[in-house]
Amino acid sequence: MKNLPRRFVVRIVSRASLMIFVALALMLVPRVALAHAVLIQSSPAIDATMPGPDIAVSMKFSSRVDGARSTMLLSTSDGQSKPLTIERQNAPDTLTTQLTHLSPGKYSIRWQVLATDGHVTRGEIPFHVK
Repeated sequence: MKNLPRRFVVRIVSRASLMIFVALALMLVPRVALAHAVLIQSSPAIDATMPGPDIAVSMKFSSRVDGARSTMLLSTSDGQSKPLTIERQNAPDTLTTQLTHLSPGKYSIRWQVLATDGHVTRGEIPFHVK
């Protein structure tokens, strides 16, 4: 570097310092910001055919969810809907409820959860009862 102009050396060192600072800042960003609750497993599964008339519902998410601030709604093929009671959480990433007295037909569970990062995630699980 003896033969390089001083301005050029200062510019290289400045850019290298900036890249190191950005890399360190990115490593220190809290992982919680990436913790949106994504549905990773459910029973019934999407488009499943279930024996009725009673069905245990379980939804497992990719992160912790607030059961008290989450909702589930059962919709029927004729457009009727009813809120479902979410049971006390046995695991911080899982919600459960019970469906009873279902007749054969098409149904859908519409859910909304609040993740620990404060973001709301919504989804729908269509299924059939035989």
